[in-house]
This record gives sequence, C-alpha cells and structure tokens, in this order.
Amino acid sequence: MYQQTTITPNFQVHLPVAIRKKAGITSHGRALIRVEQEKIIIEKIPPGFLALGGAFSVKKPIAAEKIRDKIDLSP
Repeated sequence: MYQQTTITPNFQVHLPVAIRKKAGITSHGRALIRVEQEKIIIEKIPPGFLALGGAFSVKKPIAAEKIRDKIDLSP
C-alpha cells in the first residue's frame, strides 16, 4: 500500500487514515521509527508499565517499615 504525505518544515509527518487503519493505529502516542534497506518503517509501541499509573488504588496505606511483614513468601 502506498500513500503520499507531507513532511513539514519541523520534520513532522502526517499519517494518512488508510495507513493508520492498516497499521492498527487508533490513537496518538509513541512510535518506533527505523530505517532498513533505505526504507522507513514506523511501528506502534504498545503501552508500557507506566501506562498503568493510577489504575490501582490502595485501600489502606502500609507503613514502609511494615511492608516486609505483608509479603507472602510461601511457594
């Protein structure tokens, strides 16, 4: 699939809708760009560990000194 696009003076690139749909890119975010054999390849980066920030809540805070008491080390 080929689509024409424009590179802005700030070197920003617009990804056409057809390309975004084909690549499964549904929202803005980070991407990995690499060059292989004179071709530019853009890959979507899946959300990482930091994307989980705020996803979990703590009902009752645990004092730092007592954290080791709460860890279950049984197999």
